Parts: sequence; structure tokens; C-alpha cells
Amino acid sequence: MAAPAYNEAANIAAAVTEWREYLAGHPAIGAWEIVVCNDGSIDATGEILAELRKSCPELVVVDFAANRGAGAAIAAAIAHTRLDWVVLLDSDGQFPIANLDAFLDRVRAGEADAFSGARIRKADGIAYRWGSAASGAVSNLLHGTRYRDYNSIFKVVRGPLLRALALESGGMNCSTEITARVTELGRTWVEIPIEHRERGGGARGWRFWRGARDRALFVGYLGYRRWLLRRGVLRLPEAPREPARDLTERSR
Repeated sequence: MAAPAYNEAANIAAAVTEWREYLAGHPAIGAWEIVVCNDGSIDATGEILAELRKSCPELVVVDFAANRGAGAAIAAAIAHTRLDWVVLLDSDGQFPIANLDAFLDRVRAGEADAFSGARIRKADGIAYRWGSAASGAVSNLLHGTRYRDYNSIFKVVRGPLLRALALESGGMNCSTEITARVTELGRTWVEIPIEHRERGGGARGWRFWRGARDRALFVGYLGYRRWLLRRGVLRLPEAPREPARDLTERSR
């Protein structure tokens, strides 16, 4: 499991506890780990994570000295994972880990290398929902896909595939980029309906209009990149291919 955290003192203890209890108690899950990147938080997030680490050796904390953005934080968290499958989510409590119940059988059956949670009803405000819908529609058009929730961060991806992605986003566009990069490699996302809830506490770490501008610029960049790939100006790296493994297998 990999997640970014920035000024999440109001949520991080409840989130990590929820994840730990689910992963440790689920009969279908073998080895597990939780990797959280503390993205230069200026509240008590770092201290809370350090305290949680004392009672949870499976928790790995990556600390940034200064805030570098959600994209850099999720990339760092992914890089520090070691197991065969990685679950991506936020640390603000909006994505219940119990959503994973709907994924496990399909992952174990080897149905795909990449699964994405499609939010049944987004708990964000209307402006955020409209912005996400618009950017998702444009992203689908540019990539020739028809995903219901292009921007969802709740994903379950084969570890070697995810760790091989050269992620570039610095802000809140990391989920959009991950969807696009896996699509570039010719892999199809399997979407599974999930629950989405309001933040547990605190406030968003980015402003709406600045975020909307950055999202528009980044989606445009991904579209331009897609065009360059089709023309052969850019070359895709080799995608890793490994035999499917049972999630219950102890990987270390």
C-alpha cells in the first residue's frame, strides 16, 4: 500500500489504523506493507506517523524535508514498496480500505495487471466533481479510452509495473498520470465500483482554481505526449512482464 500525506494530522492516525486492521485481519491477504510519504508536513503528521511506526513494523515512512507536491510524494511511496501488488490511495480518509474486498478475487484470478476504483458517488463539492468529469472526458478522448473515473487514486496495480513508471507530475495530477501511463503501455484498466466519502478532517492542500489550471495544463501535456508517441518521436520503455502470483503468497 502506498499513500502521500501532507498536513493530515487530523486524519492520518485513523487512516493508518484502519488500513493496518484490515490488512492484518483479512484471511485472503498474506504479506503486507504500508508506505506513507510525509510530504514536508508542517503540522503533527510526521510525529504521528513516527509514533504509529513503533507499534506497526509494517509501516514505512518516507519523509520529505519540504513540501514537494502529491505527485512527488506518491512516486516516492511507490518506489519504497517491495511486494507483488500495490494499493494506491489517499491518507485523508476518503477511500475506505474495505473497497479492496471487491478487488481481491479478480486480482487473484489474474484478470489484469491494473485495477482502478470508479467512485459510485463522489463526495467532493460540485465544482470539484465538474472539474474531474471534464478532465476525465478529455483524457478519455485523447487516449481512446472510456473509463468512468479516469482520475481516481484508488488503484491496485502489479508492483513491478507500477514501480517501472517514470512519473512526472508534481501536484495533484498523479492519479491522472498513472492512468495514462499504464494505458500508454497497452495495458487495460479494469474498473470496479467503490465507495467515496468526505474527508475525515482538515482541509484540502490545494486551491481549486490553481488546481483546475494545473489539471488542464497537465492533461494537455499528456495529450501532446500521446501524439508524439503515435508519431514515433517518443519511444516507450519496455514494460515488465511477470507471471501472476497469488496474493496469499508470502513475498518476503
